[in-house]
Amino acid sequence: MLELIGSNIGSILQSTIRLAAPFILAAVGGLFSDMAGVSSIELEAVLLMGAFAGFVGAFFSGSLLLGMLLAMAAGVVICAIYSYLVVGIGARAALVATALVLFATGFSSFFNRALFGVSTDVVSITALPDLRIPFLSDIPFLGPILFQQNLLVYLAFLLVAAQFFFFKRTMIGLEWRSVGENANAADTAGLPVRRYRHIAALLTGAIAGLAGAYLSIASSNVFVEKMSAEKGYAAFAIIILGKYTPVGAMLGCLLYGFADALQLSLQAMGVEVPNQFLLMLPYVFTLVVMCLSGRGNAPEGHGKYFAKK
Repeated sequence: MLELIGSNIGSILQSTIRLAAPFILAAVGGLFSDMAGVSSIELEAVLLMGAFAGFVGAFFSGSLLLGMLLAMAAGVVICAIYSYLVVGIGARAALVATALVLFATGFSSFFNRALFGVSTDVVSITALPDLRIPFLSDIPFLGPILFQQNLLVYLAFLLVAAQFFFFKRTMIGLEWRSVGENANAADTAGLPVRRYRHIAALLTGAIAGLAGAYLSIASSNVFVEKMSAEKGYAAFAIIILGKYTPVGAMLGCLLYGFADALQLSLQAMGVEVPNQFLLMLPYVFTLVVMCLSGRGNAPEGHGKYFAKK
């Protein structure tokens, strides 16, 4: 089996990057909320609505760009509701997120059937094409892995770098983190705590909405009901796994992507291992690393409601 994996390592690593991209987008989006003290547990609902809105927009307009914009808009709407209830009036984040997931599941299923009907014929679009980077894509071994991906894959990694710079090297990023660490102290210093948290939630919706669009118009060309398949919850766990840092979350997403790519490759190779065992590999990898890495470094004010006095 090791020989089979070794002979296919290039394709496995290329698939790792592709499969990790939606988790990276979701984790980057979620981190903006988490660093401001707002739990990003609503990611599952955002991914599902983003996937549906992105596909519908691309199908009826014929434009993948419009599909991505609609996915971002859908994510913003979901997070605006979440932000109003959690940041605005202090509702419990877990309960609100659960309600939004149920809403997103029902909404996307109902309108998917209303728009496309119920039949064995699969409604599809033209998926986002790969974008070869000149010269770099011709580098032996690394070229196909890193520089023959679609636009959203490149965007995911650029956002990691931008977010790292934002939180570590900008004054606004420092204020953002202070709101998450100690909202009362930030308020005393004159920072608009609630405004920061509302903006953080909306930014989470926009970026995580793109992660949803990735599922329906980049990694595939169809929308199926419950397409997010708990990927939003996995992204939320990966943020904790990465100790609430952009680079740590990215590495956690790559680990998850590698486990997923490995199980798909083993199935394609016909390895005589029960299919159920292969399917659970990504989750086992994540659980093991989380047990080894500890509880993470959440901001002190994470998940705590701030009431302006």
